[in-house]
Amino acid sequence: MSTHTPAERPSVLFVCVHNAGRSQMAAAFLTHLAGDAVEVRSAGSAPAQTVNPAVVEAMREGGVDISAEIPKMLTIEAVRASPVVITMGCGDTCPVFPGKTYLDWTLDDPAGQGVDAVRPIRDEIERRVRGLLADLGVPTTTTH
Repeated sequence: MSTHTPAERPSVLFVCVHNAGRSQMAAAFLTHLAGDAVEVRSAGSAPAQTVNPAVVEAMREGGVDISAEIPKMLTIEAVRASPVVITMGCGDTCPVFPGKTYLDWTLDDPAGQGVDAVRPIRDEIERRVRGLLADLGVPTTTTH
């Protein structure tokens, strides 16, 4: 059970270029681990048409189904609404607003990679999301 009320629950935005791999995995893990204790968004500066199939498979292996997710366009509103913005290789395309916490997670890009190459990226993202939850003071709802 979260100690955050809906009005004060943390909000996190994950951003990568295509919103088809890294940011989708991070958002899915955060939702999976925190439940409704954290408001989670993900977006891309140049979103792809679909989520990377190797990413979908790697996440399915990890017990998280993201097969229904669709890449979304990064909007200024999404950045404004999220006190924590985590970028993953989107460079200077993410708008910067004062008073936000910006983190840049340097991760390999799963684009064009098979599921064998995506697994270690998935595992590193899960590790970082667990660390983020600890930093936010949000307990995880599952031990995965």
